[in-house]
Amino acid sequence: MPLIAPSLLSADFLRIGEECGLLNASQADWFHLDIMDGRFVPNLSFGLPVVEAIRRATTKVCDVHLMILEPEKYAEAFARAGANNLTVHLEACVHLHRNLQQIRGLGMKAGVAINPHTPVSLLSDVLGDLDIVCLMSVNPGFGGQAFIPKTLDRIRQLRALIDEGGHEAKIEIDGGVTLDNAASIVEAGADILVAGNTVFRSADPTATIAQLKAIGTSR
Repeated sequence: MPLIAPSLLSADFLRIGEECGLLNASQADWFHLDIMDGRFVPNLSFGLPVVEAIRRATTKVCDVHLMILEPEKYAEAFARAGANNLTVHLEACVHLHRNLQQIRGLGMKAGVAINPHTPVSLLSDVLGDLDIVCLMSVNPGFGGQAFIPKTLDRIRQLRALIDEGGHEAKIEIDGGVTLDNAASIVEAGADILVAGNTVFRSADPTATIAQLKAIGTSR
């Protein structure tokens, strides 16, 4: 079964405590927290105070996704805020290996995200240093976008690179995940499903999370 990581970007921030309580009581595995700086992506989201508040509201994994430039300047602060996983974008890192060493040195699991146009093969030399590869299945910056179908081929390519190299990195898919396409995504080789609108716009978020969680894999 895949890990389910609802994206708090789609939550109702007037009711953030209740939303966290809902996820705590559900089959969700991780809380996915998108940090946007208005520079790397054309949007702003939330920052350290919100991460700190959510950390206090849950014992589940806080999966922090930095869509920001110069992530090395903030890695230590996010570790202090309670991030369990810290994912940076390949496109934003001049010295990616150094970034990954920093993240792991701070006691967090290290992730790299790549945008839809970035070749999966560029990750070959760092797969052994990764706990998570986040494939963006939409162009980053905004929730509610449609899944890019080509992502399924990219998942298969990445799954082959990981398996053939004997690596342990998990494949996370972020963007446009729905009940209609989740099975195909998992069958292609994904381990983690990030779902924002699909969960928080559902009439029954808890049931929707359970449906996503129940999706098996044929690989």
